[in-house]
Amino acid sequence: MPSFSYTAKSRAGERVSGHVDAHDKRAALAQIERLGYVPIAVKEGGAAMPAPAKGQKKTKPRARRRASSKQRMALRDLLFFTRELSDLLASGMTLGTALGTLSNRETGKAQDVIIPELRDEIVQGSSLSDALAKRPETFSSLYVNMVRAGEASGELSEVLERLCKHFERVQEAREKVMMALTYPLIMLAVGMVTILFTMMYVVPRFTAIFNELGSTLPLPTRMMIAISGFLVDYGLLVLAAVVAAFIGMRRYLATPAGTRMWHRAQLKIPLVRDIVTTNAYAHFARTLGALLANGVPVLDALTIVEDTVGNVLIADEIKNARNRVTDGTTISAPLAAGNIFPRLLTDMLAVGEETGDMSGALVHIARRYDSELDRNVKLFTTVLEPVMILAIAVVVGFVAVSMLLAVFDLTSGLSV
Repeated sequence: MPSFSYTAKSRAGERVSGHVDAHDKRAALAQIERLGYVPIAVKEGGAAMPAPAKGQKKTKPRARRRASSKQRMALRDLLFFTRELSDLLASGMTLGTALGTLSNRETGKAQDVIIPELRDEIVQGSSLSDALAKRPETFSSLYVNMVRAGEASGELSEVLERLCKHFERVQEAREKVMMALTYPLIMLAVGMVTILFTMMYVVPRFTAIFNELGSTLPLPTRMMIAISGFLVDYGLLVLAAVVAAFIGMRRYLATPAGTRMWHRAQLKIPLVRDIVTTNAYAHFARTLGALLANGVPVLDALTIVEDTVGNVLIADEIKNARNRVTDGTTISAPLAAGNIFPRLLTDMLAVGEETGDMSGALVHIARRYDSELDRNVKLFTTVLEPVMILAIAVVVGFVAVSMLLAVFDLTSGLSV
């Protein structure tokens, strides 16, 4: 029978090591659990990782603990972690063992630090929701509260599965918008590079020829030559000014006043307004429905949605609704009293309140606005592409016409 060396942690949090005989690795894990340990590493044959000598400094755990405060899992990695943890728990594995199994995988990403720390805190008696709450940069309040509800109901695996579906929809909505913008942004970048190359390298060569001929050039040609000369002489300063303005704008938009101004502008720009609002409505319905379906109280659920909806003006409306719900009012009525949420959404929510199936009504609302988001994104790209092509064509056309006017003027003068 094969022999397996293991390194594990006791219930007191001490690191232990030893050997067990088992038919396979799964049987070895089960045997280690029966000993009252949480496996950290299990390897067939060989020597186990020695426990640190008394008084020896545990440099690696401390380094990990310092690093974890700066580590953040990407949404895709968080989704993958949640999916795997749900599958392991559904197979009958204990939480500590499941986290120990996931912590053994080296990915070179933030989870290599975060998951082992979660495992260590679980071994020391902490709940998963409390351990997750210590890392808000990775695990949102939505994630933590749904896990806490799953722990209270004893359905942690099912709750993690619902979280996976929620994050898949969020990722899908985000990718729809990003994919819709990819082609226009590439086209804009290529157009800008082409225009700059023409103005800074092609036009100066024609300018030298025009100067040698000494003819009076048409006004469009003189304008083009002046712009080209300005870019050649002060191009680096212009680039520095653009970068500085971009950085300054980003810093301003990161302030509360700047964020509010930008979010208000998003709700006024045609086409962009439709994408922002439908995405926010779908997120509101999906998140609130998931929280209510998992037993999170209405007021707590509204607070979480308010923090995650992504637009401060819409968040203000949710906050006002939450304050009125505190006074005993339904959710749909205070949302309808504002100027943000559409009548269709509040009417569908009111039906859910009357039938006692709010989570079901919110699922239907999320699907409805997901479909509308698809249409708005397609409309936006359909309109944006010809507008950008027209803008680039106008600039290129101006350069071409300016050059041709000068050439025609010179050739006509030579023929005389």
